[in-house]
Amino acid sequence: MRFTFAESMCDPRQYAPLAVEAEAAGFHSFTVPESIFYPKESDSKYPYTPDGDRGFLEDKPFIDPFVLMGALGAVTERLRFTTFVVKLPMRHPVLAAKQAISVAILTENRLGFGVGLSPWPDDFRVLDIPWKGRGKRLDEMIDIFQGLQTGDFFEFHGEHFDIEPIKLCPGPTKPIPLLIGGHADAALRRAALRGDGWMHAGGGEASDLDAAIARIQELRREYGRAAEPFEIHVISMDAYTLDGIKRLEDKGVTDAIVGFRNAYEEDRTPLQRKIDALKGFGDNVIAKAG
Repeated sequence: MRFTFAESMCDPRQYAPLAVEAEAAGFHSFTVPESIFYPKESDSKYPYTPDGDRGFLEDKPFIDPFVLMGALGAVTERLRFTTFVVKLPMRHPVLAAKQAISVAILTENRLGFGVGLSPWPDDFRVLDIPWKGRGKRLDEMIDIFQGLQTGDFFEFHGEHFDIEPIKLCPGPTKPIPLLIGGHADAALRRAALRGDGWMHAGGGEASDLDAAIARIQELRREYGRAAEPFEIHVISMDAYTLDGIKRLEDKGVTDAIVGFRNAYEEDRTPLQRKIDALKGFGDNVIAKAG
């Protein structure tokens, strides 16, 4: 089992020391969130709170994930950075590929590229991107991203994007793991067919997680990909105990995402308390689970 530290919506000055301490504690990865803006007026719902309220996001600090990963990569040596998740349709696929590959180059392949759809029409409206057809557009963007990773000339001619032969220089020295977020069946299909892994956003019952993992495994068999490496990143209370970790491993989970505060509430936790939590988890869980 590998462990990922989740922190977001905190004082941006805390990210660098937390990344350093997470690496020292034995964490494999550090999640990097994305939120582009907060609308003054919106009737959109947040899919991972019971009442759909997204007010907790207002006035929370979000740093562009590619900028943040570059900064954190400069102060660490082994820690991977996993976007959780980049709303890929908000960007042009060539620009997104260039940004992701640049991070992979500067961090020596310490990037897990988690991507997904935005649940909010506001994002599409403000950025002047069509809401209709967003799933198909994401599929094309994934194919373009994978093609541009080769470092060779690549062209694409689809329903939404038409790209002449181009190459990105430099290309990554290793393929960037592409992790698909989302709980809908379309997202599970996308992960099974096009992804190198799936990212669970938390919430719901344990049986929901079991069903999602079973569905992904079924689809990977259907697509002839069952023998290929595949990451499953999960938020679960089981990740905090050794017995629970064994249960997650038995389900096929490869990466447990853990945090030490309620991200839906205002962050008043002192930096030192977060560092103490990281060290405690490293000593009491990571070291013993290995």
